[in-house]
Amino acid sequence: MERAQSWLSDQYDAETQEQVRAMLEGNPNELIDSFYRTLEFGTGGLRGIMGAGTNRMNRYTVAMATQGFANYIKMKFADRKELRVAIAYDGRNNSPAFANVTADVMTANGITVFLFDALCPTPELSFAVREMQCQAGVMITASHNPKEYNGYKAYWEDGGQIISPHDKNIIAEVNKITDPSMVNFQRRPELIVSLSEDFDKLYLDRVMGLSLSLDLIQKHRHLGIVYTPIHGTGRRLVPEILKMKGFDNVSTVASQMTVDGNFPTVKSPNPEEPAAMALAIEQAKSQDADLVMATDPDADRVGIAVKDEKGDFVLLNGNQAACLFLYYLLKRWKELGKLTGKEYVVKTIVTTELLSEIARKFEVKHYDVLTGFKYIASKILELEDRQHFIGGGEESYGYLAGDFVRDKDAVIATSLFAEAAAWAAEQGKTLYQVLKDIYTEFGLYKEKLVSITKKGISGTEEINAMMARFRNTPPTEIAGSKIIEIRDYKKQEAKCIGNGAITPISLPKSDVLQFFTADGTKVSVRPSGTEPKIKFYFGVKGEIGNDLDKALLALDEKLVNVEKEICS
Repeated sequence: MERAQSWLSDQYDAETQEQVRAMLEGNPNELIDSFYRTLEFGTGGLRGIMGAGTNRMNRYTVAMATQGFANYIKMKFADRKELRVAIAYDGRNNSPAFANVTADVMTANGITVFLFDALCPTPELSFAVREMQCQAGVMITASHNPKEYNGYKAYWEDGGQIISPHDKNIIAEVNKITDPSMVNFQRRPELIVSLSEDFDKLYLDRVMGLSLSLDLIQKHRHLGIVYTPIHGTGRRLVPEILKMKGFDNVSTVASQMTVDGNFPTVKSPNPEEPAAMALAIEQAKSQDADLVMATDPDADRVGIAVKDEKGDFVLLNGNQAACLFLYYLLKRWKELGKLTGKEYVVKTIVTTELLSEIARKFEVKHYDVLTGFKYIASKILELEDRQHFIGGGEESYGYLAGDFVRDKDAVIATSLFAEAAAWAAEQGKTLYQVLKDIYTEFGLYKEKLVSITKKGISGTEEINAMMARFRNTPPTEIAGSKIIEIRDYKKQEAKCIGNGAITPISLPKSDVLQFFTADGTKVSVRPSGTEPKIKFYFGVKGEIGNDLDKALLALDEKLVNVEKEICS
């Protein structure tokens, strides 16, 4: 109540005061959720519902976070004569306004700002941080969250999202900014440098440099591709890179090419959800296309649909797409004689173990990192100048090749998925048939993600209680198979159930539990860092046999049983 009352002072605009007054007078639940805490930097910086309040995304919380971030930048780089920050935004409601508030505060603190003059993909912001030799970056986006949300992704000088200790240190500085009166809002226009379409070209030229099969694209340039940006930032750069590569039969979903923060054609702008790709698949069927691709609003994630042997479109999950992505990269690197023994790939701990098997086959080093692409970026930084990063992926539809971007990149990914389709066509195959070849060679893997939403204060308490239960009384078997290993990333230890041996885990502490069974089943449990959810990642293993559809159905049935046991 005290926090809410303080927002009725003259330092807040009239519209904000009116929203707070309405909550005080007649909406106690909304009042509590809006003011019970200060929006914090999590695994993706700030992210929250837009509106008035300390726990909401608005110009004041953005400004106060930026002042704290600016203070930290000035402290960490006190020896630099010039400090630089890149700022970009997506097409969500209020994104341009939040980007400009961020630019106001950064320049008011004497920091040069490279501000995009139009909406751009998140990975291009990561590229800009490195290319313009910035000390930090800010991307205003809530990625694939519902329309009510917006966010503030903070990047460090390597182009990756902030990780420990910077994340904790930044929030400590942000927490010192307890009132808008502590924020310097006085914009200094002379410190703003605009990034325009010329910078887009620089970025796209680097993406082109990752190509491995331009000759094959020329032979299969008529490959039918349907693409949708789902009202987001991929609307210009994805069609442009496909055109640059030589594909001349690319169509877009017209109703979803408009930039609209309300995402009017979908319930959720998330390519992980089948409904978000429905219009694109419908169009692909009518055009007899070969490949469907959809990017989320900030164009860092990509969803893929491919034709099966019956000619029907099949939606690939993030694990399947990641396997195709890295298999193509490794296969082509080997075919082109580019493998020298110093290359590596990276995946997150909750992503399919099939990626590890593929890397072993090509004798390429692979690394596991914590959930979140920022940890893949951290691994690239750690191994810079010593080993060569080929690519990486995570089950949540994020993929990257090359190291000039340090975040998942749907512009790069769409261009390489299309390229892989042309490479497959040269062999008389579809991407679906290539996936089947992978299963035949390495074994059949199937995964499923279950997210349970728990909103508000009570929801946070419920999630904490669930994690405590799994940690204190873990299951002894899953779907009839005994658990042989438990990994607790909060305790940073792996326990062998057979002999009780404890092995240290070298990754940073994280509230994640993993259970491995004798038959290859893997269950991972963790609270989300960006949403009020607890997430369960289920993975099972089998053999393809003579009938892929039948084998997949058997694994689907097993996944249902695993979910019932764990989530009940």
